[in-house]
Amino acid sequence: MSGGMIPRLVIAAPASGAGKTTVATGLMAAFAEAGLAVSPHKVGPDYIDPGYHALATGRPGRNLDAYLCGTERIAPLFRHGARGCDLAVVEGVMGLFDGASGQGELASTAQIAKVLRAPVVLVVDASSQSRSVAALVHGFASWDPGVRLAGVILNKVGSDRHEALLREAMESSGVPVLGALRRTGTVHVPSRHLGLVPVAERRTEAVESVRELAARVRAGCDLEALLALARSAGELPDAVWDPAEEVAAAGGPAAGRPVIAVAGGAAFTFSYAEHTELLRAAGADVVPFDPLHDERLPEGVRGLVIGGGFPEVHAPDLSANAPLRAAVAALAASGAPVSAECAGLLYLSRSLDGRPMCGVLPADARMTDRLTLGYREAVALADNALATAGTRVRGHEFHRTAVEPGAGASPAWGVTHPARRMEGFVAGGVHASYLHVHWAATPSLATRLVTAAAGAR
Repeated sequence: MSGGMIPRLVIAAPASGAGKTTVATGLMAAFAEAGLAVSPHKVGPDYIDPGYHALATGRPGRNLDAYLCGTERIAPLFRHGARGCDLAVVEGVMGLFDGASGQGELASTAQIAKVLRAPVVLVVDASSQSRSVAALVHGFASWDPGVRLAGVILNKVGSDRHEALLREAMESSGVPVLGALRRTGTVHVPSRHLGLVPVAERRTEAVESVRELAARVRAGCDLEALLALARSAGELPDAVWDPAEEVAAAGGPAAGRPVIAVAGGAAFTFSYAEHTELLRAAGADVVPFDPLHDERLPEGVRGLVIGGGFPEVHAPDLSANAPLRAAVAALAASGAPVSAECAGLLYLSRSLDGRPMCGVLPADARMTDRLTLGYREAVALADNALATAGTRVRGHEFHRTAVEPGAGASPAWGVTHPARRMEGFVAGGVHASYLHVHWAATPSLATRLVTAAAGAR
């Protein structure tokens, strides 16, 4: 198989809630259990689904987001993640043609499918329809000639009779039915205020859930036909994204192999795989730590990355780990670079829902009833440990918390879209913000952080 020939499928749906994650994760697990090396991917900025994908395949779940990373990087990032694999499965986002608000097809599943030249399998919630399913599929198949809708998986089918009616209706659509899954309550993946509960918080149960999803997909889908469809995808001649090349273009790696500690564990599960790859390529030794359990930072730490997650759920235990909170505060006070996104911002605050946090920032955080969600455009207003003044980024906000004040005397970003405002905090080596930014789009963020860490004492 040539380097550009990667068997691939995109799993899409007419709308959210149809069962994309169920089908995509089940397919990944079923094919992996059959002995294939499966590369898992997710359209959009979502962090939680890729955790289940990683559990299903044993490989990092990777995101494909044309808004955050740029359309031109999608195929190279895909090829990087799928290198050496027998099959790639891409789970879509929302409805097939839904993308960034007001920007056409940008960041939609349809756009990613076209960029990857990949066949699309539509997961349809058939629970409240019979013949109408054919009209629905016909509409999706004919809407954009550039999207190859090559198969349908019927989900939430009620009975043998219901399945027969659906299949009979689909015969006139010209789109083959490649699977039918029955309504069932036996596979339970719990959710809460930001989506599914992450794998790291329920690993034993998650393993069993993924195993059951694989069994359902094996029983209800034509795996041979789906694999043949994936293998019908043509060459993908685009270059392969390479973190070392990206770092070289952004100024090259730092000397001295500074230790960068990266927060993980159940409270900090949101991260993109490429971030760690870029940090290592930029010259860092990346060492994970768990703020819920570790009472000290890794030995010789020179810099800190605290990504997103659910600290609000774990606030009592995070607060109870006073030795680590003191160690984080001391590292920040030393001037070492600290990059904190969303959950990291909350952890560095004085308090979260009244419980003491690290006290690095002059701010207090709390849970709210309001969901803040959407893409953002922003610019660095001054030089800091992560970015030089004028650096423009695209990011994503996704939280139900608020921080007061919302910005410090020196803000992390000036948000320019969709509304102008100051956001986040820069103080010494600390850069803390609600914005999740994909560093593959701006590799200089990683090189600057590591360079700052190399100079920290």
